[in-house]
Order: sequence, then C-alpha cells, then structure tokens
Amino acid sequence: MRIFVINPNTSESMTDHLRRELEKIKRSDTELKVVCSEYGPVSIESAYDEALAQPPTLERVRQANEEGYDAVILACFSDPALDAAKEISDILVVGIEESTMHIAAMLGHKFSITTAFRNRVSTRELHVRERGLESAYASTLVLNMSVLEMDAEPERTKSRILEVAREAVERDGAEVIILGCAGLAGYAEDVERELGVVVLDPSSVALKVAEALVDLGVRHSKVARFARPPVKEIK
Repeated sequence: MRIFVINPNTSESMTDHLRRELEKIKRSDTELKVVCSEYGPVSIESAYDEALAQPPTLERVRQANEEGYDAVILACFSDPALDAAKEISDILVVGIEESTMHIAAMLGHKFSITTAFRNRVSTRELHVRERGLESAYASTLVLNMSVLEMDAEPERTKSRILEVAREAVERDGAEVIILGCAGLAGYAEDVERELGVVVLDPSSVALKVAEALVDLGVRHSKVARFARPPVKEIK
C-alpha cells in the first residue's frame, strides 16, 4: 500500500514532524511519502491562506496520481481544496478534518475542536454544519497560539490544550477532543492520559482511515459531486 501525504503549507519543519509521527503508526506494509507544497503560505490560519494553498496542493494531488499511489491525505485541518482534489483524483483522497469529525461523532456524544485563533471558530462551525454533524458538536477551543508555535513548542501547546479541553468537558459536555491542526501530530496520547477523555490526532486518524478504505477497495464516487471537471483551456 502506498499513501501520499500532503502538508498544504510550506513548512519543512512541520512536514518532518508529521512524517516522523506517521511513520510510527503506519502498517508495516504501508509506504508513506510525506511532502509539503512547493510554494504558498508557511502556515494556514485564514481563508486567505487556504485560497493560496489550494493550487500547489492540487499539483501534489496530480503528482500522487501520476506516481501510482493508492491514496492521498490532505494534512491540514481545513481540508483545503478537498472537493477539487476528489474531482481530479482517480485515487482515494482523505481530508484530516472531514475524516476525524466523522470518527469523533462515533466515539462520543459530543466533540470539541481546538483551533489557533478566534477568527477560525466560525470556520469550524461552518465545516461541522457542512458535514451534517451539528448534533455531535460541542464547541471550538481557542488556543491563542499560531500553527508554527504549536509545532515548535509541544509542552506549552499541550498545557494550553489541557486548560481549554478541561473547560470543554466540564462546561460543554465534550466527550471527545479533536486536535484541530496537523502540527499537533503525536500530541494526543499525552493529552488523553491527563484528561481522561478521547483525544484524536487528525493526521493519525486520516492515515488509518485511508489504510482501511484502500483495503476495502473503495474511493469517492465520480457520479456527480466529484465527477471529473470538463477539460478546458486555462490561461
């Protein structure tokens, strides 16, 4: 099994971190290629960042198809270009946000999601609604830390996650906490041990979902929503 993991930002440090953590949990027969975008924002923390990240992300999706991989993982919690990636891809595409939200809804009555700054709370709420999971959504937890800080300062980040997650459990009835950033790969186990509720690392969840779906031989339907876009001149 060959899985192509795309970090849609340009941070080599975060990409290396992601690669190390996923290599620890992949199946022995799974080959991983973990890459970042060749150009674009160094981190993704706004709709503007997402828009800038989409063209180079789609180039990586095409690369994965051309190189004969079995699946693609978009390792950014906003799932930038997810629908477009499914349109142009003949292989499975898994977004870490989409897959983890659905898994979280299976594992507890309510889930909460961490995010970098307050401006992203509305985005999380919109994405929950798009996926039909409003009844399972408890809250979004603001860390007030940048994506690059989360990647570079794991102990400070874990401490902040514990602080806001405890509030979500006590105040909002959260039974599952989603670490809403690919830069938080590998942090879930420590946080779960301290907190006593289920804590999900979306990149790890997406990898295991991808492995399972490849084994099942299924991929996204090409009948309508993810049908190939019409061929046309692009200037």
